Amino acid sequence: MTQSYGQGLSASEDRTNTRAADSDRDAAAERLRVAAGDGRIDLAELEERLEQVYASKTYAELDALVADLPAVKGAGAETLLLKTHMAAIKQTGPWVVPPRIVAECKMLNILIDFTQASCRHREVTLEVSCGMGTVQVVVPAGWDVRIDPSSTNSGRITNKAVGPVDPTAPILTVVGHPRTGQIKIKQARR
Repeated sequence: MTQSYGQGLSASEDRTNTRAADSDRDAAAERLRVAAGDGRIDLAELEERLEQVYASKTYAELDALVADLPAVKGAGAETLLLKTHMAAIKQTGPWVVPPRIVAECKMLNILIDFTQASCRHREVTLEVSCGMGTVQVVVPAGWDVRIDPSSTNSGRITNKAVGPVDPTAPILTVVGHPRTGQIKIKQARR
């Protein structure tokens, strides 16, 4: 099953009444914007559907708004979009890690905690951009965390996840673009 939004659901879970998260609504909105850019829907329909997306409460409501559109390349189950609007975001607890995560914050904060997450991928890319906010990343002991050389303003990126690396653990590559904000990476306390 291809998941379209955020963490998504397993094939055995019912999407009908399951509540969607802000990241799910953002992913659906992005899919609509791409469709408008491709000429699949006009601007009036885009505006109408975007209003409905941000009013949606369940996955089923979101699915209905994008059912007639092709999937966006690089999106879906392969990408988790975390983008702050009116509240900080905490991606914590048990969750499934996709191979690509995009985190964007302007003034608020994002916490991405991999401690209880399930990661089936050997390599995970985390693309971070932050204005004045802070993105904090917590990884389990043994994870290999690398700062991609294409990162900008690397003085605002701190990596304290420097313990011994488990060769079987995931490799997290962080591509960071902080402006006045910060990206802080650390290992979980034992």
